[in-house]
Amino acid sequence: MTGLKQLTYCALLVGVATTGTAQGADDTARVAETAAIADTAPENPEQTAQTEAEAAAETAPRILVATETSLDDWLWIKRPVVVFADSPADPRYVEQMQLILDRLDALDLRDVVVITDTDPAARSSVRTKLRARGFMLVVIAKDGTIVTRKPAPWDVREISRSIDKLPLRIQEIRDRRDTARP
Repeated sequence: MTGLKQLTYCALLVGVATTGTAQGADDTARVAETAAIADTAPENPEQTAQTEAEAAAETAPRILVATETSLDDWLWIKRPVVVFADSPADPRYVEQMQLILDRLDALDLRDVVVITDTDPAARSSVRTKLRARGFMLVVIAKDGTIVTRKPAPWDVREISRSIDKLPLRIQEIRDRRDTARP
């Protein structure tokens, strides 16, 4: 790994492994931003709920630890890509996270949130629901269905292709194209 990639990876591991004042500050900023958006939200409760959900999705971190979230938190908001391993030192986990970090922008375009779980003893709700053993990569659609499970690291290009085949993603692409036309 190059020096920059090693630094990025170490920062990711430290950020994922620790919770504390920095995360608390992020949470406080996120709550303040969501509150500011809610203050300007329309009077219609349905639109307000949708606006708040969109604001939370936009300000949500891109890489989360499974013990801090559940798959239900992301239903119809983001597409979870879950990376399991029995240890953060697992070479397949390290390789997968590097592949993801190298192309995080491509995943952002597809409304992806990456969830990691490297502690089988913690028995997170994500690990329990997906019944993970050892290393596993799981791509989940916005509706909660499992798109694919892989026992080996997958390049972001392959993840993107599997997401781009989904009916909802095809509709999102059409909608963006239609709104971009004059």
